[in-house]
Amino acid sequence: MTVGEILSPLVNAARGLDVRLRRARRPDDRDVVFDARTSMEYGMMAPVHRRLLADPRLRTWLMSSERPGLARAIFRDAPPGSRILSPRTAMLNYYDAYIAADFVWATLPRGTCRVQMFHGVAGKWSHIYDRPETSMRGWDRLFFINRRRLQNYVASGAVDADSPAIRLVGMPKSDCLVDGSLTRAGVLEAHDMDPVRPTVLYAPTWTRFSSLNAMGEDLVRGLMAAGYRVLVKLHDNSLDRAVVNSGGIDWVARLEPILASGHGHMIRSSDASPWLVAADVLITDHSSIGFEYLLRDRPLIRIAMPELITGANIGREYVELMTHVSTSVTDADAAVHAVARVIEDPAQLSSARRALADELFHAPGRATERAVEELYAVMELEPPDHIPQPSSAGSGTRRLQVQPQ
Repeated sequence: MTVGEILSPLVNAARGLDVRLRRARRPDDRDVVFDARTSMEYGMMAPVHRRLLADPRLRTWLMSSERPGLARAIFRDAPPGSRILSPRTAMLNYYDAYIAADFVWATLPRGTCRVQMFHGVAGKWSHIYDRPETSMRGWDRLFFINRRRLQNYVASGAVDADSPAIRLVGMPKSDCLVDGSLTRAGVLEAHDMDPVRPTVLYAPTWTRFSSLNAMGEDLVRGLMAAGYRVLVKLHDNSLDRAVVNSGGIDWVARLEPILASGHGHMIRSSDASPWLVAADVLITDHSSIGFEYLLRDRPLIRIAMPELITGANIGREYVELMTHVSTSVTDADAAVHAVARVIEDPAQLSSARRALADELFHAPGRATERAVEELYAVMELEPPDHIPQPSSAGSGTRRLQVQPQ
């Protein structure tokens, strides 16, 4: 028996006593921390965070355990007054729930209930995210977005089929794509854009193998020349100048002058969901945002990038799924011409899009509600009779309360 195995019962007993004493003193108070290494990860959790903020019994905290120096940028879209926590301070306190949308793992000696929400459905880095080669049994709750990944986890041995951690929740971030809270005209007009002009969203994935590196400038230039409103949403990692992430290129500096030449816009927010509502067509290579766009049942154009499929270890089944619901092209000119064709016949592939959306997103529209219900359960707290529904789109942070290091 190892030292850890000997000490584990003692540690668990001490943690249990700590919780009981806290609950005896403040029976209705709870503390929740959200941990993210990128703004995209926070965007995945943001609807849940906003909902919990409406309950005065809860104290919510934002933390980047791996990139504390970038916390202000990572949580830039958090509601005003959101509190940022340093990893060092977090180690001293107890949290009733610790929520992440990636496999970050903050050191919290006093214990917590660890909840994994995931941050996409595209099947990239398959051996890590879709069919893990390591156990996921350390997580107390796994909020699966769809049954496909749940079954893949069981099949790979990462979790047991009867695990009490398994919950089929869906993707809270995508609720606003189907719940009627956003409209195309409303999103565009809120940003002083004319809804009459056809709108194309280009959202490539990251890595030096992405379409952004191969043809991004040519594609954006071609779309602008064709007279479309062009929206560009870059992956967080494409903003990192490391070669492995972006090819070492400052893509904002490269693309903004092209966008400024006409009806172009660089999306800065961590959550692209409102812009999915605004777009008439989406162009991507292989990204979760492409699958999320299926919930809008609008045309999807896929740029085939064989090196990306290999370099990002994308599961073949996900490549086939996206190919089945999209118009595939291999270069920038073909993508621009494809936009014109799909705008003329947006209903083509509609049935395939809707069928795949139903499979990849469990009961969309109420995922946030299910996630919140599960969190109240793990925190052993009775939910309030009514929690006000927050705005679907983040307004951008105007101030963040930063706790001392």
